[in-house]
Amino acid sequence: MTNPTENSVFEDAGMADGAVSSPLPALLLGTYAPKIDAKGRVALPAKFRSQLGQGCVLARGQERCIYLLPFGEFRRIAAQIQRTSLSNKAARNYLRVFLSGAVDQEPDKQGRVILPSILRDYAHIDKDIVIIGVGTRAEIWNKADWDAYLAEQEDGYSDIADDVLPEVSF
Repeated sequence: MTNPTENSVFEDAGMADGAVSSPLPALLLGTYAPKIDAKGRVALPAKFRSQLGQGCVLARGQERCIYLLPFGEFRRIAAQIQRTSLSNKAARNYLRVFLSGAVDQEPDKQGRVILPSILRDYAHIDKDIVIIGVGTRAEIWNKADWDAYLAEQEDGYSDIADDVLPEVSF
């Protein structure tokens, strides 16, 4: 589908002022359209496999997609949520929904992971899917839902840049 950008440019990036920082995590980038088989397995993009190391966690994402997170990123997010006070009802609710659907996966020798039925149902995953790299995570979408979402966002993409990226210039 799309020819993804080379990730190595981002893996060793230092700070803008020339100072050396700890290596940044590899970025998951690009758009892919793999097939899902009858057993609910999907072959992950080859570029992602090396970046996932020993495996990943699949979890409910926003806008009815499935998050695909390297183990380290999943642990970071879960720890961040868990640091929120138990008296915070919104944090409790989010943690319940996020973790109750999460499942750890180790890709098989063909680089496939199983998308559990609970997550396929949540994300309306049937036959045609799209996997998009979103930096430190990837998202698995029903292709029709992704196409509709992207079309909806296109018009506002330029308009929101100043709000979302106030310090970044292109």
